[in-house]
Order: sequence, then structure tokens, then C-alpha cells
Amino acid sequence: GWCDTELSTNEQTRKEKTEAVETLHAEIDELEASIAKLTEDIAELSKAIGELTEAMGEATRLREAEKAKNAATVEDAQEAQEAVAQALAVLKAFYEKAGSATAFMQQQPEAPEVFDKPYTGMQGESGGVVGMLEVIEADFARLEAETKSSEAAAQKEYDQFMEDSKIDKESKTKGVEHKTAKKQDQTQALTVKKQDLEGTQKELDAALAYYDKLKPSCVDAGVSYEDRV
Repeated sequence: GWCDTELSTNEQTRKEKTEAVETLHAEIDELEASIAKLTEDIAELSKAIGELTEAMGEATRLREAEKAKNAATVEDAQEAQEAVAQALAVLKAFYEKAGSATAFMQQQPEAPEVFDKPYTGMQGESGGVVGMLEVIEADFARLEAETKSSEAAAQKEYDQFMEDSKIDKESKTKGVEHKTAKKQDQTQALTVKKQDLEGTQKELDAALAYYDKLKPSCVDAGVSYEDRV
């Protein structure tokens, strides 16, 4: 009868709408959790990108300062080597002349008494002075070589750090772009789901209200429509 049909249809509607509401609630909860996680991930990635940018800037600042310092050290070492080389050349020339003069005086048949002993000037100390200058020259040469080697190693380390950081930054930036796009899609989907939920909830409420209207005459009376007519 009419009551049976109406009750059956209403029950089916209530069941379908209840399931739809529950499903939509679950989907909305899932979307909201995902959006919250994406928001957190984007914030963390953005912070990491900022820290990387700062670290790269600081590394560049330190590298430039170190490079300038090393360049100055190399230049000073080169100038010092030139100065010492010039001093050595002057000293060696002086001692060679002094040695030649002594040899010449020793060859004179009637050398005065003052030349009974060979005149050597400071030649006795020449080996010490020249040797000391040669050690100093070698020290400056070693300083130049070590500084150049240190500079090359530091530059290589800096280049590697910058390359790694650049790759890492690009990867994180793409991550932010991907997650931001995904968040936008899910936010739009969430808006649609909430609208669907609102509409479905109204339909369920209407079905429940209609059931409450049917109850007095079709359920509580315990009779069908045909029986009452």
C-alpha cells in the first residue's frame, strides 16, 4: 500500500543520505588533515630555503674575504722573494769582488806587512749571511706555495658547497611549488565537499522529517493505508 511504499522509499533515502553524509565527513576530515600537513611541510621547506640562502651568502662572504687575504699573502711573499733575491745577488757580487781582490793582493811579490795574512773582509761570515737569506727566501717560497694550495682547496670546497646547496635549494623550491599546487587543489576540493555535505545533510534532514510525519499514521497505527481506506 501507500504507507509501505512511502516507508520503503523513505528508508532507502535515509540510508543512502546517512551513508553519503558519513562518507563526506570522512573525506572532509582526510582533506583537512592533508591540507594541515601540506601547510606544515611548505612552512618547513620555506624555512630551509631561507636558511640555505643565508648559508650560501655567508659562505660567499667568507670565501671572498679569505680569497683576498690569500691573494695579499701570495703577493707579499712574491715581493719578499724578489727583495731577498736582489739582496743575495748584491751580497754574492760583493763577496766575489772581495775574494778576487784578496787573491790579487796575495799574488803581489812585495805585499806590505798588512797583507801577510790574506784579506778576507767579512767573507768568513758570508756563508752565514747568504745561507740565512737563502733560508728566508725558501720560507717565503714555501709560504707562497702553501697559500696557493690552501686557496685552491678552499675554493674547491666552496664550489662544491655552493653546487650542493644550489641543487638542494632547487629541489626544495620545487617541493614548495608542488605542495602549494596540491594544497590549492585540495582546498578547492574541500570547499566542494563541504557544499555537498550541506546539501546532502539537508536532504537527510528532510527525509528524517518526512519519516516523523509518516510515523503517526503508518507506523504507530500499525495499519497500512489500504486498511484505513
